[in-house]
Amino acid sequence: MRRIGVLALQGSFIEHIATLKRLGVEPPAVKLPKDLVGLDGLIIPGGESTTIGKLATTYKLIEELKRLGEDGLPIWGTCAGMILLAREIEGDSQTRLGLMDIAVERNAFGRQVESFEADLVIPALDGVSSEEEKGKSFRAVFIRAPSVKRVGEGVEVLAALDEGVIVAARQGNLLATAFHPELTEDNRFHRYFLNLVEL
Repeated sequence: MRRIGVLALQGSFIEHIATLKRLGVEPPAVKLPKDLVGLDGLIIPGGESTTIGKLATTYKLIEELKRLGEDGLPIWGTCAGMILLAREIEGDSQTRLGLMDIAVERNAFGRQVESFEADLVIPALDGVSSEEEKGKSFRAVFIRAPSVKRVGEGVEVLAALDEGVIVAARQGNLLATAFHPELTEDNRFHRYFLNLVEL
């Protein structure tokens, strides 16, 4: 069985762990560098990106996470995790992994009270969908969410809002979503990531 770790420093890591367990995966909670040993994939959850970055620095995780990502470990960042994966954060110099060739804007849609949900058409999910699920939109939950302002060469856009704002992308072994799939009953994005781990 593949070992998919979930960075458990702050944020919605419990919800990711619960979703993975429903899919038959026993995910270790990652808090220290030793917890990264033997992983086949890693999820960086939503939460407060500056706090996660500071804690990851304190626990000496940053350099090891960078090395693993550069060596091809599949890593999925949701919301704050997307910010940490990004090469560039507009107007901010906070701690980041800088693994993914994207530029992001923090809190792109406003404060927590301006959180919203949107139905996204994401063709990439059809590859892990049942016949009933194929073509079905994905109900995405945005909470103080970032957006992608620029993608580099080799970055595949997976989803955008109606006005063209990019909210999900993939670059090789790296996956980023501005929204929170772990807060829904729809586990297709987790299946998509598990499929990425198997490649």
